Amino acid sequence: MVERQKNENMLEMIWGMKTVAMMDVWTIEHVLSGVSIGHAVRIKNQKVLEKKFNSLPRFAPSFPLAQEDAGVDAPEGRLKGNRVMSRYFDITGVLFLAYLWETIEHYLEEGIAGGAVEYWFQGVEFWPNRIIFDPLMLVIGYWIAKKRPRLVIPARVCSAIWLIVHIFVFPNSMYLQEFF
Repeated sequence: MVERQKNENMLEMIWGMKTVAMMDVWTIEHVLSGVSIGHAVRIKNQKVLEKKFNSLPRFAPSFPLAQEDAGVDAPEGRLKGNRVMSRYFDITGVLFLAYLWETIEHYLEEGIAGGAVEYWFQGVEFWPNRIIFDPLMLVIGYWIAKKRPRLVIPARVCSAIWLIVHIFVFPNSMYLQEFF
């Protein structure tokens, strides 16, 4: 009996209400948002990095990086836009936006926008959920967008539907979680 209760408590700490669990029903939305945000960040970074690298002086043909396998056109010495490795910048951008939202969300949960908004949020998120798992889900969404770009549009549609239903139809943010 005691062992079963321990297992149930552990499961509730992993998946459950946002005030006590590391993951909740909004984890799904964070993955969907990560696909959308990750794709947008990736496209923006690709354009910026391509522009920055192509504004550098041309490499001499004898320069060690002026090889096809290094992502450089040997005759022109220009970087190919689709070969620029931007994943570190992409992940940094996704994490920046994730933590920016988590900061805003924390203040909304505390009631800075009024009692109705505070009630809708249904309490302050458990710290591992806010600091570790929500941003991690956005990064996972970025990787999904990177590996499967055709899923970006369906993820955006699902994310928009999710947000509309949860914000305008359900009475609070944890309404769906109560059924799980």
